[in-house]
Amino acid sequence: MSQTLYSLAQTQNNPLDSLEEWEEDLLNRYPDPNSIVKEGKTIEAYRNYETTTRDTVKEFYRLNHIKQTYNFVLQKKADFLKFDKQEMTVWDAIEFLNQLVDDSDPDTDLDQLQHLLQTSEAIRADGHPDWMVLTGFLHDMGKVLCLFGEPQWSTVGDTYPVGCAFSDRIVFSEFFQDNPDRHNPLYNTKYGIYEPNCGLSNVQMSWGHDEYIYHMLKDYLPEPALYILRYHSFYPQHRENAYAHLMDKHDKEMFKWVKLFNPYDLYSKNPNPPNWQTLRPYYEDLAAKYLPATLKF
Repeated sequence: MSQTLYSLAQTQNNPLDSLEEWEEDLLNRYPDPNSIVKEGKTIEAYRNYETTTRDTVKEFYRLNHIKQTYNFVLQKKADFLKFDKQEMTVWDAIEFLNQLVDDSDPDTDLDQLQHLLQTSEAIRADGHPDWMVLTGFLHDMGKVLCLFGEPQWSTVGDTYPVGCAFSDRIVFSEFFQDNPDRHNPLYNTKYGIYEPNCGLSNVQMSWGHDEYIYHMLKDYLPEPALYILRYHSFYPQHRENAYAHLMDKHDKEMFKWVKLFNPYDLYSKNPNPPNWQTLRPYYEDLAAKYLPATLKF
């Protein structure tokens, strides 16, 4: 068992008696999706891209898949990871998210604050550590990229590696036919510019809110939280297992956290929003425990 998991086990409010008990407890607490889905909807109804009634979804992925190239990603990281756009509190960022409805999401048309609360409250209800509750609350905060003029196709949606072949397990993969990298022999093979099992830390992912929020918070949260932030939209891997050939042993260990988080992110979406005014004091205290008063965006 890794030193990271050891540290997490020791710092919980109610530490377990042994490292073995911690891992057993973690696995036993993987959520039953049916316990998260609200009455009247089934788990099969989520991520249904073929019959979605939201016209924006397919057009979103068409633009995303055409324009997310390896060089595009490097340009965006060089620009936005300087974090020189604005300095603000978490609550200023959340206030902005109240204005945003994710064009890539076929499952909800609620604003982002309500989705964040539904996710984090489902995690809290199952008794997971407070850092994971906070991760649920913050996981989509990187969508503030739209505040700085970024279109949604370069901010939200499923993520995937660039610099190697695009998997046909990516949603709407047919749109990659018009991506320049699809026709570049440097990038269009199984491994592309990478080596087998090189580790995801050495792989460039499509640009968006996941990568952005990971870099913003990497000095403040434990490693499993950072994996959740960075890869929670990497459905081609944590659902389809399409890129295991790029992952190393440590990635595979840490992805247990990404998979633990995913049902809360996906199946907690429902049309009944939590009461933010009632919950806000709890989240203010939780954010203050882990984060500075302001963050650089």
